[in-house]
Amino acid sequence: MAGRGSLARRDAVAAWLFLAPSLVLFITFTGLPVVAAFLISFTQWDLFNPAKFVGLGNYMTLARDGIFGKVMGNTAYFVLASVPAQMVLGLACALALNRGIRGQTFFRVAYFLPVVTSTIAAALVWAWLFNSNFGLINALLSAFGITDPPRWLGSTTWALPAVIVVSVWQNVGYAMVLFLAGLQNIPKDLYDAGAIDGAQGWRRFYYITLPMLSPTTFFVLIISIIGSFQVFELVFVMTNAGPANATNTLVFYIYQNGFQFYQMGYASAAAMVLFLIVLIATLVQYRLQTRWVHYG
Repeated sequence: MAGRGSLARRDAVAAWLFLAPSLVLFITFTGLPVVAAFLISFTQWDLFNPAKFVGLGNYMTLARDGIFGKVMGNTAYFVLASVPAQMVLGLACALALNRGIRGQTFFRVAYFLPVVTSTIAAALVWAWLFNSNFGLINALLSAFGITDPPRWLGSTTWALPAVIVVSVWQNVGYAMVLFLAGLQNIPKDLYDAGAIDGAQGWRRFYYITLPMLSPTTFFVLIISIIGSFQVFELVFVMTNAGPANATNTLVFYIYQNGFQFYQMGYASAAAMVLFLIVLIATLVQYRLQTRWVHYG
């Protein structure tokens, strides 16, 4: 027994030694900054003068700030529009490529290329495509007889949908790869058994493919939601949160207040709101994970 206890302690020490570098990096670059932001959120601080404790003042100001309310609405709109779109398109692409079509390697690369493309470079190209005066998209619309095409990034109505289109374009490939891996892990025996029972087409997809993809779908959903809440580069390059805050999202609002207006306490309070939203969304989804996966 003593020998087993000594071996277990040595294994535990070895495990902690392997984990130590990652733990140190996590605590230094994630844990401590989160704690610091939480403490700063109770202060009024402009980086140049000593911080002044204001208690819940920043949070109360957020609750009354009309711009913050608009930002929250924009962020919710972005998440609710982009996440389902990239998941559905990613699954559709994965289903098509899983059929063993000719040139599937080329299509896999083509679909995944936007994921590894620089977001800044992609945003610059799409900003040119959406240009209302000489952009390619409006040129094509004009060629099809549309005499008054949208102003896209200059329109309070169309600017955010344009950013959502680019976000979906960039993230579909990532969802596709994950779904494709999930599809290829489904045992073929299930499809053979389903064929004997007469399951073909949509019945095969609904009763076999979709349930077996439940763990993959759950993971893609979590990653997509968290990523959508953190959108920043596309907004920064394509619209700079305009026009009239029509594309201002939560992360960009935090950046504005922290690094343009030097209201670090207020920006930290907004960051805590973002942290709380992501935390609650993740906890709710993990709470539902057992039921979701059991469905499969």
